[in-house]
Amino acid sequence: LRAPYIPGFLAFREVYCLADLLEDLYANMPELMPDAILVDGNGRLHPNRFGLACHLGVLCGVPTVGVGKSLHYVDGLTRERLRAVADAECATVGAHGMLVGDSGAVWGTVLRTTSPAAGEFKPVVVSVGHGLSLESATALVRACCKHRVPEPIRQADLRSRAWLRRNPTAK
Repeated sequence: LRAPYIPGFLAFREVYCLADLLEDLYANMPELMPDAILVDGNGRLHPNRFGLACHLGVLCGVPTVGVGKSLHYVDGLTRERLRAVADAECATVGAHGMLVGDSGAVWGTVLRTTSPAAGEFKPVVVSVGHGLSLESATALVRACCKHRVPEPIRQADLRSRAWLRRNPTAK
């Protein structure tokens, strides 16, 4: 990593590592290049309207979707407002509601991906990264969910944590 973590500027810390991985994949196995990438981070739903998903998509020229497990507070959107939209619009698995800010701008969607045995469900937040409409981005995330988090992001997280456990001295 080339930069320290600064809240709101995650892309500047992580995007070059991700871009290097995509470049290596393209050079060595171009047939495996993805048609779109789900990013564990935000796209346009970001205080600067340009989160990690946007940065990666523009830098690499690949369609990207931001998938967040929590909400950036922007344009009047709050955790309580997200919960109200989720409760009103997301009665069933796969349902989504629009996240509209005080300005009237549509920032993303809140998507129900699970049906918990008890208690409140925890939706994911979908936002456009690059090269896809919000409708397409939401449909893609919905199609990739077996659990709360879309399977490509979930598998990347599981595998990277397993690698770190096997390689405790790696940074």
